[in-house]
Amino acid sequence: MDNKILTLLGFASKAGKLSFGFDSSVTAMKTGKSKLIIIAEDISPKSRKEALFFADKSKVKYKDLEGIDIKALSDAVGKKCGIISVNDENFAKACLNEE
Repeated sequence: MDNKILTLLGFASKAGKLSFGFDSSVTAMKTGKSKLIIIAEDISPKSRKEALFFADKSKVKYKDLEGIDIKALSDAVGKKCGIISVNDENFAKACLNEE
């Protein structure tokens, strides 16, 4: 499990720079607030496909979290969710650099 990205997402959550869940992430993409979409490993194929459709349409990058499931992601950010929108450029860059 990649603890660095979970730690970063925890900080971003406390800073109020995330949108939690599919609907609020799509809204963030449509309004131009979203800089990065984070997708948990065990999200449903339908939700993943739809999230990637909106990410592509809105020209937002995305990151699949390999080895990090919905529970681990939810524990890190303090809210139950499998899809998260990072709404801050610096947090998004930091998350993308954590390979």
